[in-house]
Amino acid sequence: YLMNLASPNNRVRIPSRKTLALTVVAAEAIGALGVIVHGGSVGEDEEIEVGFERWRKALDSFEVTVPILVENTAGRGNSVMQDIHNYGPLWAAIGDLNVGVCLDTCHTWAAGQDMENAVSIIGEMTGGIALVHANDSRDEFGSNRDRHANFGQGQIPEDLVPNIIRQANTTAIVETPNDDNGQAADIAWLRSKLA
Repeated sequence: YLMNLASPNNRVRIPSRKTLALTVVAAEAIGALGVIVHGGSVGEDEEIEVGFERWRKALDSFEVTVPILVENTAGRGNSVMQDIHNYGPLWAAIGDLNVGVCLDTCHTWAAGQDMENAVSIIGEMTGGIALVHANDSRDEFGSNRDRHANFGQGQIPEDLVPNIIRQANTTAIVETPNDDNGQAADIAWLRSKLA
């Protein structure tokens, strides 16, 4: 998977910009509501701040006609959006453009972030959350492993994901495994919790 707008490697970063620009054009053509992009990673010996600058350069290189939703990640160390507090400095760099936030619950849990307050923390820095990726996490809190699980089969306490969706007051998409129609069961479970 090539997309890394924060990469120190020009052979990754520049094609990532071009791919995103083409994706935005295609998204606009089909009437998509947004394009979701992970924050990417800087070099192991670099400060995270260079990632914010690279994001700005990437988005300045084309017309952002469809909202770009920046998704938090489960990774560690040099991952630009592993820490949800990084939305603040990223928004200082790109917040005047057509951007929004996609909050992934599995990634938030796996990154060891404050799930009870994630919506208010991010909202204060960005103005709100545009989309929630609603998932349980197969692995423990702070594992840095991006392994989605069906609700009730993972490690996230039962009320946290519905509470995030309620607080965010936005659309949620379920990205859980679909073995034995698991997604349908997860959607029904979430709807019952949010009723």
